[in-house]
Amino acid sequence: MIFHSEYADVPAVDLPIHEAVLGRAAEFGDTVALVDGTNGTNMTYGQLDTYHRALAAAFTDAGVRKGDVLALHSPNTVVYPAVFYAASRAGATVTTAHPLATAEELATQLRDSAARWIVTVGPLLEVARRSAELVGGIEEIFVCDRAVGHRSVRDLSRSTAPQVTVPVDPGEDIAVLPYSSGTTGVPKGVMLTHRSIATNLAQMEPVVPMGPGDRILAILPFFHIYGLTALMNAPLRHGATVVVLPRFDLDQFLAAIQTYRITGLYVAPPIVLALAKHPAVSRYDLSSLRYVLCAAAPLDSRLAAACSARLNLPPVRQAYGMTELSPGTHIVPLDATDPPPGAVGKLLPGTEMRVVRLDDPDADVAAGGEGEILIRGPQVMKGYLGRPGDTAAMIDPDGWVHTGDVGRVDADGWLFVVDRVKELIKYKGFQVAPAELEALLLTHDAIADAAVIGVYDADGNEVPKAYIVRRPGAETLGADAVMTFVAERVAPYKKIRRVEFIGGVPRAASGKILRRQLRDREREITT
Repeated sequence: MIFHSEYADVPAVDLPIHEAVLGRAAEFGDTVALVDGTNGTNMTYGQLDTYHRALAAAFTDAGVRKGDVLALHSPNTVVYPAVFYAASRAGATVTTAHPLATAEELATQLRDSAARWIVTVGPLLEVARRSAELVGGIEEIFVCDRAVGHRSVRDLSRSTAPQVTVPVDPGEDIAVLPYSSGTTGVPKGVMLTHRSIATNLAQMEPVVPMGPGDRILAILPFFHIYGLTALMNAPLRHGATVVVLPRFDLDQFLAAIQTYRITGLYVAPPIVLALAKHPAVSRYDLSSLRYVLCAAAPLDSRLAAACSARLNLPPVRQAYGMTELSPGTHIVPLDATDPPPGAVGKLLPGTEMRVVRLDDPDADVAAGGEGEILIRGPQVMKGYLGRPGDTAAMIDPDGWVHTGDVGRVDADGWLFVVDRVKELIKYKGFQVAPAELEALLLTHDAIADAAVIGVYDADGNEVPKAYIVRRPGAETLGADAVMTFVAERVAPYKKIRRVEFIGGVPRAASGKILRRQLRDREREITT
């Protein structure tokens, strides 16, 4: 059975992403587009439009050409959107990088994406420089602030170079290249075209309307497709004001809601937990909030109810999607009066879904049954960069994306995600690939074998747990040493947070790790 959206289809948006988002900037003019939530500095729509056009001309003057890849390596700042749209206007593809990546991790992304340019910030400059040295072929590293020996985009935005008009094929040209592990394996470049991400914005409009007067707090990172879409592209497309914070600090976050009278929050489950339970919440005036929407990882329905009750708000909305889907496929509409607890939403316009048997992907489950969620629609990625085999494994010949998530649909069309068949771990919304951590663990002299799965901590967060087989004679290797070894070599969100030593890693004859056996073992321990 193919499920269809109850909403009318929306036409494909055949525009470059900078035009799809900033095409009405002149109309919004003096409306404030971006506010630095740490110091109040702001940028109007008119200024953002002028800024990104001048910066695009400067990038072109510096040598950026159509098809080049520019790595945007920065925390959230008010300059981040300008750099993104400027690079797009100059014809480049933007690969968004985690600001906490190590030099080696960033170098891997630069190498795989064939990036030639980097835009970073002063505090991250050494990592960017080191990664550029490891890769080679980087033309220039720009900074968003100031750093000796590097040109600043602030100065470039005053460029008098001629304005550029680079032709874009929205359906073919890649606008953004975020990295995702998909359903398994190491991070891969997700090729999202201008059309796919711009059309996904149009698909969201009927269920999450925005406009001038809306004030959105950008606490989730712009480098992540959730933040890029919900906190940058969507509000700036409609004249809303985006208040930007570089990282999550609870008091700073709550103070920004109070000071800037934030109307809408887009968050991940750990922030819902804080809003529901942390005593600091009661010290701030959060009465301006009209809704909270949570995505990026599963949200417990009881926690959602506790959050909405404490804030005296309608039920916390959820949404569902993945990087490979630009990212949205389901959202609980803001105007839904009584959404069922735990539902992640209804199909967005123009989106189709199947729920298929886990033991036979060609067969749909019976009505109301649980199975793997398959998605088809205009928001589907073009594919994984340079990985046709992985692309074919993800998208079948009929165009269905095999999400690796297990779900069910009720009689009213609400989707409930109940499990994952994929191996990917989501730590506070960030993707962690077990294979990447396992490969790193096996470089340790005292480790003979290793497997990593996701387990849940006391707060309901999924965390990476390593099962370790010691080498003979390495009986003194302890859990702390294993966690320190990994922590020194990966971004903080990828750290191993639990360790168990075992006699052998369960494997199939093919050598594939039997993670289900490890998950079963974990359930036995916890029960």
